[in-house]
Amino acid sequence: FSDPLAMTLEERKSHLGMRKVWGDLIAADYEQQKTSPHLFPGKARKQWYQRRVREDMSRVLSKNLFDFKLTGVMDDEVKAMEAQFEEMMKSSPEAKAMADRIKELELKHDEDSNKEYIKLLRAATEPFMKSIAGNEALKYGREQTTLTSLKVPTSHDGEFDVLVEVYTPKDLENETKRAAYVYAHGGGAVSLSVEDYRPLIQCFAVDMGVVVFNVDYRLAPETKCPNNIKDFYEAIKFVSKNAESLGIDPAKIVISGESGGGYITLGAMVLLAENNETDLVKLAIPSIPMVDDYCFSDPLAMTVEERKSHMAMRKVWGDLIAADYEEQKTSPYLFPGKASEELLEKFPPTIILEAEFDIFITEASRLANRLRRAGRLLEFFVNPGATHVSNFIPGLKGNKVWIDTLKTIAKEYIHS
Repeated sequence: FSDPLAMTLEERKSHLGMRKVWGDLIAADYEQQKTSPHLFPGKARKQWYQRRVREDMSRVLSKNLFDFKLTGVMDDEVKAMEAQFEEMMKSSPEAKAMADRIKELELKHDEDSNKEYIKLLRAATEPFMKSIAGNEALKYGREQTTLTSLKVPTSHDGEFDVLVEVYTPKDLENETKRAAYVYAHGGGAVSLSVEDYRPLIQCFAVDMGVVVFNVDYRLAPETKCPNNIKDFYEAIKFVSKNAESLGIDPAKIVISGESGGGYITLGAMVLLAENNETDLVKLAIPSIPMVDDYCFSDPLAMTVEERKSHMAMRKVWGDLIAADYEEQKTSPYLFPGKASEELLEKFPPTIILEAEFDIFITEASRLANRLRRAGRLLEFFVNPGATHVSNFIPGLKGNKVWIDTLKTIAKEYIHS
């Protein structure tokens, strides 16, 4: 009953037949029973399942590097971190009041409420990211890289120069054929900046042996879809066009982003495919990405993490990112997971990085399935026991697995 544009080809072919079967034939009263696990067992409150790893990768030039076993159990240190956060919220009336107000505003859609919502959301996320970025374990990234910047001129939404910070490992400064890692930071495409992510991504440059181009794309709601993804797209083209002067090997340009930056990355992949420019990019790595409108479906069938965040994501997509939600809701610029099979077949070779308890695990998984069929999926990595943010917190088990995975990708897919 969800939007067929985000379905696999087989699901799309059969969805009307299945609507008929469920709604008119099996259900005694569909409207009364549609939330019942007696009609839809997938809406049972607790489910246990074992992930099966598909081995049929005959159309994909994959090295099949990642086969982490998922157990359905969150890492103990992540559970402890979440419990500590809950205690902090209880002990801080100001933090609790802010969180409660954000929840209230998720249900309001007028302009004043949207302005208050984004102000509070940014006030909540920026200190959290700064606490991660300030971790002493990340200082090697700053010490072992050189920071410069450049501006990318754009005209798709007025005359605007997009800031790009460049992190060059000091041991690569004299090389002229370096790999580029064009990056879109996280924050739901509505908050944070390259400055907030700088300490974290400088470490990526060192760990992966790449020159990072950290793109400060414009945020929603001030800049609406598709202009935010176009900022990133123009940065990709700038690096490609100026590869020689930047000391970049044009055959080793990688694009990546996490969370909201994963959406920005996927949106740019749509543009590259539409314009037959996929050859500009060697590899795309959307990480824990915002993919499609799964949050607008019935929360009873969602994972616990998806269910907790689905109202916030409805707010972000519908009121903040979209220029006109009703007009854009079928567009792959807004929801890249709705790209056609023809477009997916033109995507760059793709590695999707996910976390077992991520808030976007379902939508990322089904995009991975569609890309695998289209022959464009190299790897689908799921970090066991990890959540949306725990991948990036130094000292946690999941962070080590994440960094080791990036190093492996760099060795096997970027530099090879």
